[in-house]
Amino acid sequence: MKVLVTGGLGYIGSHTVIELIKNNHEVVIIDNLSNSELSVLSVLEKLTNKKLPFYKMDVKDEEIKKVFEEHKIEGIIHFAGYKAVGESVSEPLMYYQNNIGTTLNLVKLALKYKVPKFIFSSSATVYGDQQSPFDETMPRGNTTNPYGETKKINERILEDVAYANKGFNVVLLRYFNPIGAHKSGLIGEKPVGIPNNLMPYITQTAKGIREKLYVFGNDYNTIDGTGVRDYIHVVDLAKGHVKALEYNNKGVDIINLGTGRGTSVLELVTSFEEVNKIKIPYEITNRRPGDIDECYASIDKARKVLKFEAKLTIEDMVRDAWNFEKNLK
Repeated sequence: MKVLVTGGLGYIGSHTVIELIKNNHEVVIIDNLSNSELSVLSVLEKLTNKKLPFYKMDVKDEEIKKVFEEHKIEGIIHFAGYKAVGESVSEPLMYYQNNIGTTLNLVKLALKYKVPKFIFSSSATVYGDQQSPFDETMPRGNTTNPYGETKKINERILEDVAYANKGFNVVLLRYFNPIGAHKSGLIGEKPVGIPNNLMPYITQTAKGIREKLYVFGNDYNTIDGTGVRDYIHVVDLAKGHVKALEYNNKGVDIINLGTGRGTSVLELVTSFEEVNKIKIPYEITNRRPGDIDECYASIDKARKVLKFEAKLTIEDMVRDAWNFEKNLK
């Protein structure tokens, strides 16, 4: 299948490109490089031994129709979007314009050029503050920030469009917490500025870029008082996208991608220290508003309909994340 991957040079997108090619799909990439680097393209071409069609474009812009005119696109995986929760609170208009604008433009072109399959990069944040494990039959909850709200709105847009247009089939993939990196150590999570996610903050602290890790709260109702999340290796997550693309669904399906297991912040830090033999200095600080005690997935549906189950362990995740960080100049 010829697949358009928007945001294909980003963290999750780049790993998904590799897995798509491993499974004999053709890939076309659009990325505006706002949160990625062009150098990733040459790394992907090296790792896959393929010349990859790449367009430096903004998915919100009309010019992306050129991609549909030049390629017979059979499926779309839509990663392109802003993703920093804190930034979304301070710059809500930017998030609504970008994250919803990209989806509206892409869907319009998908319908015009009769693309039958659309995979959307959604998030567990749409469950709000309901009780874990989160399963797909739960209603969308109250989101606590504009980033989460854009995911919720995009899900609704895609449901409505699929309902009105038979033959336009959508899978909404709700991610939990992707961490880790490709085993080559050549691609991984490389945030711009101060990391928003836990794992790159840990690896940068291990490398001496950050003085210490700040742990937000130790008074949650969890095993050690720190927040519990469902961490999934980014390579497993990428494999889940391939399964979703190859899944012959009709209409709309919502599917969680996680491991079904929760790990606390301090458990993750301890695992990093034990596997990589590096001490991580940390300081407990105030909770962040909107953070919930526990967030982990029900994975029954992914097992049943996608025949997908994450295989890589927390130990794999912390080893691969550090291996990538060490390679960064």
